[in-house]
Amino acid sequence: MSTVDPFQTIPDESRPPLALIAGPTASGKSDYAIKLAEALATQGRSAVIVNADSAQLYADLPILSAAPSPEDAARVPHRLYGAWDGAQGCSAADWAERARQEIAKAHQAGQVPILVGGTGLYIRTLLDGIAPVPAIDPAIRDAVRALPVAEAHSALTHEDPERAALLNPADTTRVARALEVVRSTGHSLAYWQAHKEGGIGNAVTLHPLILLPNRDWLYERCDRRFGLMIEGGAIAEVEALLARHLPPDLPVMRAIGVADVADYLSGTLTLDEAIMRGAQATRNYAKRQYTWLRHQPPADWPRFAPESHENSDIARHFDRLLQQ
Repeated sequence: MSTVDPFQTIPDESRPPLALIAGPTASGKSDYAIKLAEALATQGRSAVIVNADSAQLYADLPILSAAPSPEDAARVPHRLYGAWDGAQGCSAADWAERARQEIAKAHQAGQVPILVGGTGLYIRTLLDGIAPVPAIDPAIRDAVRALPVAEAHSALTHEDPERAALLNPADTTRVARALEVVRSTGHSLAYWQAHKEGGIGNAVTLHPLILLPNRDWLYERCDRRFGLMIEGGAIAEVEALLARHLPPDLPVMRAIGVADVADYLSGTLTLDEAIMRGAQATRNYAKRQYTWLRHQPPADWPRFAPESHENSDIARHFDRLLQQ
């Protein structure tokens, strides 16, 4: 029996709305989302906030990931926060499938979904789709990943020169990925990326806003927030996570702050050192997000650089959505 894809391409005038608030960590995205939901509520319209942050997916880390508080969750329905157990890794494709479902449910219920997060790969996968690269032959993968990066890049120059020219020759991960794809599938990575599938960008009316605050303001918030996390129970949170003895390569174990608190618990670091390193890791992550969000999304997506999120004007940023 055939099924109807709720996100098949439909005419512009009948596409349901999807708000998107993206920004680096600590930029105030969650506050903006709640303000937008409450502005919609004054019009008699309900909203649901959908998480697009890779750390906030995991139920093990509500404090270290700065997940919404119970009070905020009570003000507006939140989806995909703490939706994965730490023992289960979540890929961009896994998240995108669940996000599609939650957005479809919201539309069917007459709600406005508000996508909130700073994980660029997740947002891109949801809107643009994912390249349907077939499973890589394990023997080819092992052979490619055993190569020194210089040798792998040299081989890629012959087998996929366009991709090789785009990559840093020292980027071990991306060089190996491009080489294993072309050797295993007979097509370049660019070929598969041109055949992306599953994206919903052409089936919704997107109302995006990218938050790019002053960097000094942002980094000060990163420092202050990590200290508050420690005061708020992050140490006990990491202690409970470590007690599960999960494999160290799982995403939840590599979340920002976990290694630093773990080193404090083991006696390797003092508490002050752990806080300093955790805050630095948070700033580094925010910087990477900032760079991606500044350059990668379409140029016509509005960028907003507030000095303080309390001074934001939701009606101005989402006038089209609020006037629908």
